[in-house]
Amino acid sequence: MSEFQLQEIPVGPYKHLVSERALTGETMMLNMGPQHPSTHGVLRLLLELDGEIVVNCIPDIGYLHTGVEKNMEAKTYQKAEVMSDRLDYMNPIGNNLAYVMAVEKLVDLDVPERAQALRVILTELQRISSHLVWLGTSALDIAAMSVFLYCFREREIILDIFELVSGQRMMTTYLRPGGVWRDVPVEFETAVRNFIKIFPKRIDEYESMLTNNPLFLDRVAGIGKLSREDALSFGATGPNLRASGVNWDLRKARPYCGYEQYDFSVPTHTRGDVFARYIVRVQELRESLKIVEQALDKLPLGPVHSENRKFVPPPRSEIGVSMESLIHHFKLWTEGFPAPKASVYSAVESPRGELGVYLEGDGGPKPYRIHWRTPSFENLEILPIMAKGHLVADLVAIIGSVDIVLGDIDR
Repeated sequence: MSEFQLQEIPVGPYKHLVSERALTGETMMLNMGPQHPSTHGVLRLLLELDGEIVVNCIPDIGYLHTGVEKNMEAKTYQKAEVMSDRLDYMNPIGNNLAYVMAVEKLVDLDVPERAQALRVILTELQRISSHLVWLGTSALDIAAMSVFLYCFREREIILDIFELVSGQRMMTTYLRPGGVWRDVPVEFETAVRNFIKIFPKRIDEYESMLTNNPLFLDRVAGIGKLSREDALSFGATGPNLRASGVNWDLRKARPYCGYEQYDFSVPTHTRGDVFARYIVRVQELRESLKIVEQALDKLPLGPVHSENRKFVPPPRSEIGVSMESLIHHFKLWTEGFPAPKASVYSAVESPRGELGVYLEGDGGPKPYRIHWRTPSFENLEILPIMAKGHLVADLVAIIGSVDIVLGDIDR
């Protein structure tokens, strides 16, 4: 190979990560993405191939970087929340929960029991919605188109529920520091119970199409194995960690929002392959449904936001009859509220794993520092381990099984 050809190998800053065989032309370097339907977002994978065998796989991120963290620091605590919806755009309500819990921890703000129960119901519905998108798109990647259509049929029902309570199907910003935006309408319970009634049979339909399907098993069984040791050393969380035999779920390990009062199991598997990650997420659909039903049965009456007017605006009903309430509402939304000079970390179990917020205040109405610990970033790091030695066609199934969201990674 000539010197000119060596310079043309598309490795860029990753030259130190590719093998000598690539630099001498014995193996081929191939770009997969950043615009590729199977990368589940704008992700570039630099592949080193020996024929169709993956010798090396180097993820190249940053194509979706928006500077969300710095933009949030330029806004008051209330106004910054709306940007959290856009991080993991498959889990907007879960993002809201992580952020508002951090704010509440920083300013020592209470949350009424009814608001806590509503948070649990909506975040678990959001988890189901996210897993449905994952299941449908991952199946579509390996040519199982019917599953995609079935999953999105159920997801529409969940999005209708979100629209019912917030006016928005996805970016709801429904959770607020101190509670939720407003109480749910009277149709809410009926809508959720109707979903609870039909969904178990729908999960059975997904499994009837995939779990024992020999074509599906050929594509996922024994593919993309991740050992328990590698999963722990790379900081993997969520279903990817639990599919490798580690029973770790923040809802059980470090309960929040009253999760300790709900009866549910944490699905795990020991095989650590694509099939194991599929099984864990399908079982999580059933467990989330159990949590939703229990929370709905226990849903207490009462206020849905704190009475601490230093941090929570007055009810809308008071604004039209009380000048003091109107002034307070105006000042709270224009000036914000001061938070103490301190730092906190708050984490929740998102559909992809541990989603944490580091929040630091400086005594003013705006955060001094916000940093997100997002699960997709850590989970993507293990992709080279899972991909090595497999066919390029298997890589498509492996990427899907990791369930990454690039907005969650790049920020």
